Amino acid sequence: MNALLAFSRLVDWLTEHIGRALCWLLLLAVIISAGNAIIRKAFNMSSNAYLEAQWYLFAAIFTLGAGYVFLHDQHVRIDVIAGKLKRRTQVWIDVVGITFFLLPLCGFVIWTSLPSVQTAFELKEISVNPGGLIRWPLYALVPIGFGLLALQSVSELIKRLGFLTGHGPDPHAKPEKTDEEMLLEEMQNEANAKEAREAAARQTAAGGKP
Repeated sequence: MNALLAFSRLVDWLTEHIGRALCWLLLLAVIISAGNAIIRKAFNMSSNAYLEAQWYLFAAIFTLGAGYVFLHDQHVRIDVIAGKLKRRTQVWIDVVGITFFLLPLCGFVIWTSLPSVQTAFELKEISVNPGGLIRWPLYALVPIGFGLLALQSVSELIKRLGFLTGHGPDPHAKPEKTDEEMLLEEMQNEANAKEAREAAARQTAAGGKP
């Protein structure tokens, strides 16, 4: 189990860095969108390549970022029943869901999408729109994205099994304080320290007067 947990930490590290890198794609999409709008309004010019690049980038963020969202447990949950169960029961539900639903789904999507990627690559498929982009990189996002999601799913499965067997902590235990609460506490501590320094300075100045 220790070896599996080490592998899980490696996958988490990879997923974390991929997720952070995707933030730059989001910034790039915003720049392209804003630039295209400005050029269209100011010079009455546009390009299908810019328009398609925007949804290419959106597709990349959506598909490649699924594993990152899973890592941080930010997928939408409807825990009407499961939310009232014991934590170990919830983890067992996660184990069953990952093993029998999520991983098979990822495998199915990867297997069925590869022929489309291969065909588009061999035919050098290009968008039907004038000045459009090549299509195979867009198709390739599907198996790559679901491959990354499957890899992170294996990591999440390992962490849950580690928790159930007593080899690791609850992978998604709720922190005692939220990030907002910790930030507010830090700001309050800084304010108190500043006030204490100012009070000490005033006392020193008052004591030094003749």
